[in-house]
Amino acid sequence: MKKITLSAVLCILVFTCITAQQEKGIIGFDNWLNPWAEFKPNKTNYGEPTQILTGDITSDITLKKRDTYLLLGDVFVTDSTTLTIEPGTVILGDYKTRGSLTISSGSKIIAEGEQTDPIVFTSNRPMKKPGDWGGLFILSDAPTNKFGNESSLNFGLKPSSFSNITYGGENEVSNSGVLSHVRIEYAGRRTKEFGYFNGLTLAGVGNETTIENVMVSYCSGDAFSIIGGNVTLNKLVSYKSNQNDYKFNHGAQVIIENSIAVRSPYVSSPDGYRCMYVSSYNNIEDIDPTKPNTLVLASNLTMINVSDDLKYDISIGLVKEAIYIEKDATFSLKRSVISGFNPAVFFDEDIQINNENLQKINFERTYFNNCKGNIFTKYNSNNEDLESWYGSRAFDNVYSKGPDSETFIDLRHSRTPDFRLRINKIVATTDSDDIDDLDDN
Repeated sequence: MKKITLSAVLCILVFTCITAQQEKGIIGFDNWLNPWAEFKPNKTNYGEPTQILTGDITSDITLKKRDTYLLLGDVFVTDSTTLTIEPGTVILGDYKTRGSLTISSGSKIIAEGEQTDPIVFTSNRPMKKPGDWGGLFILSDAPTNKFGNESSLNFGLKPSSFSNITYGGENEVSNSGVLSHVRIEYAGRRTKEFGYFNGLTLAGVGNETTIENVMVSYCSGDAFSIIGGNVTLNKLVSYKSNQNDYKFNHGAQVIIENSIAVRSPYVSSPDGYRCMYVSSYNNIEDIDPTKPNTLVLASNLTMINVSDDLKYDISIGLVKEAIYIEKDATFSLKRSVISGFNPAVFFDEDIQINNENLQKINFERTYFNNCKGNIFTKYNSNNEDLESWYGSRAFDNVYSKGPDSETFIDLRHSRTPDFRLRINKIVATTDSDDIDDLDDN
């Protein structure tokens, strides 16, 4: 069968069909990426800041669109305070002090941008680069699987009080506010002791919190890191992050829907990072066996690897797996697309292939396209048992390297040609720094 390009793959994969039963990858009857998403952030100059945010914010405050704000050092919203951010507001993370923003447990952020007027967190440097500033942390009192009711962040933050970096508890329905139509760019500062910050960290966040239409781009750490908690994530975008796009750990209970990860072998670290990393703990001694382990229910995801020459990039070790699943985690992926990885999925070597574990890890009605292998146990090249299991008609998965006409649903069923065109342009351009202006033509 003919080999097809990655751009052609994604062009087909992200459309919306007549019935929900046919949808694969990200979906929508309109282009939910446009115009709030930005794939060329380094070209925007926001000018000098007019307001400085520093230290602790202890009373309700609203950030105005008319001002540009600078995060100077580690900034904390504390004491049950609400931080409200108007649509169109720009918040710059300071490069010299590696600015960051933490919403401490009990406080809230109300960042409701608009599709035509998103809220932007970005670097204050004229020539922006990954890791220029810290990132955004939201902490709350929803459960984790760690011993005790509270834990603390280990990122080298410098709070005025230890309570400002604690998270976890028993409140599954805690409400930390809203993030909607928000972009987080060039975050992920590096620390000697604690490694990289993430673009957005949700630690112990409860299910009354709204997280939707959030984009993290060019992050040196993980784009999205979910530590415990109970959240629903919708319409997220991770673009060319250096480490994991979506990381789940410590008993996170997550529904993630209609989201995309675009990786690049020329930007992303080659050291084993993935679109999705699913684990229940770092050390089993740290968790309470009576508490639930990580559960991730994912649907309508598109995970794509952008490569000029996929075969060559795989041969020199630039391309890794799309998904890595650790022991004791439960994971389900439905109606999704995985294209251009080596292989598509790795199970941790400690996961025994038996009925109990296979019932906890589910792949259903998903396209595995142009991957060098589909589902494997790490360090085991014989995946016949997994191929037989997930390749059965019951799961309705497709393993493909074939022509569009044989592999994907007929384009005549699509109602979103502009949506497909825009995604097609994203994937077709593989420059490591920029891509063409997607609003041209």
